[in-house]
Amino acid sequence: MNRRLLTILIIAFIIAAACAFLVYRVIGNRKEASQPVATTRVIAAAGDIKLGSVLNASNLTTIEIAGTLPEGVLLKPENAIGRGVISDLYRGEPILESRLAAPGSGGGLAATIPPGMRACAVKVDDVVNVSGFVTPGMRVDVLISGTPPGQQNSNQGTEARTLLQNIQVLSAGTDIQKDNQGKPKQVQVVNLLVTPEQAETLSLASNQVTIRLVLRNPLDTKVEPVPGTATVNLFGGPTSPTQAKVVKVVKHVAPQAFVVEVFNGSKQSSEKFASPGGRQ
Repeated sequence: MNRRLLTILIIAFIIAAACAFLVYRVIGNRKEASQPVATTRVIAAAGDIKLGSVLNASNLTTIEIAGTLPEGVLLKPENAIGRGVISDLYRGEPILESRLAAPGSGGGLAATIPPGMRACAVKVDDVVNVSGFVTPGMRVDVLISGTPPGQQNSNQGTEARTLLQNIQVLSAGTDIQKDNQGKPKQVQVVNLLVTPEQAETLSLASNQVTIRLVLRNPLDTKVEPVPGTATVNLFGGPTSPTQAKVVKVVKHVAPQAFVVEVFNGSKQSSEKFASPGGRQ
C-alpha cells in the first residue's frame, strides 16, 4: 500500500476516535444532569425571628436542601419548639443547633449567655457616661475612679484605673436586640458579658467606686497595659499614682568660725568670731 495513503488513514482514524470520545462525554454529562439529585427536608424559619425569642410551631417551616446538609441542622420540628433563639434568624434560613439555646433553658437574656460566662449588671449615669450609645454587641472598657483604701489623707487625690478591657455588652437596659440604625437609647443599667472572676470584681467595684464605660472599636481587641492616673497628675504631679514621693532634704551646715589669736606682751589669748550670716 502506498505509504502516503497509509498515513492519511491513520490520521483520519485518530481524528474520528477523538470526535467519538467528545461526543460520548457530552452525552454522558447530559444524562448525569438529567438524573434527579437527592434532597433532604429540614426545619427552617417561617419568618424573621429575633434573638431571645422562644420558638413555637408557627415560627417553623420546612425546606429542601440538595446534597450535603449543614452541620447541626434540625430535621424534626419537636427538636426546635420551646427553645430560645441566641442569634437572629431570617426567613427561609435552616435552623441549626448552634443558633438555639439548650433545651429547657427558655428564652430572653439568660438564653444568650454562653456556657462559662455571666451577665453582670452595671449601673451607669446617662449624663456623664456613654450609656445612651451602648447597644448589645458593642465592646467597652470599664473605668473606675475613687480614693483607694488607706489613702484618704494622701495628696494624690482621686485615682482612676482601667478595671476591665474589651468587654461585650450583652444588653442595654431591658433591650437585648441590636439597633440596626444605631439610634441612642438612654438606659440606667447595662449588662456586660464577663467571666465569674470579672463578675466578682465588678460587683465589688460597684459598691466602692464610680464606674465609667468607654466605647471602643469592635475590631480593636488588643488589651493595653494602662497604669492609671490621679488628680495630682492633672496639675503636674507624679506621672503615676504609684510613683514614690520625692522628699527634699535640706542639710543644715554649721557656720564656720574664725579664731583670732591676740598677743599682749607675754600674754596670749584667742577670740572666736562666727562667719557672716551665722551666730557667734
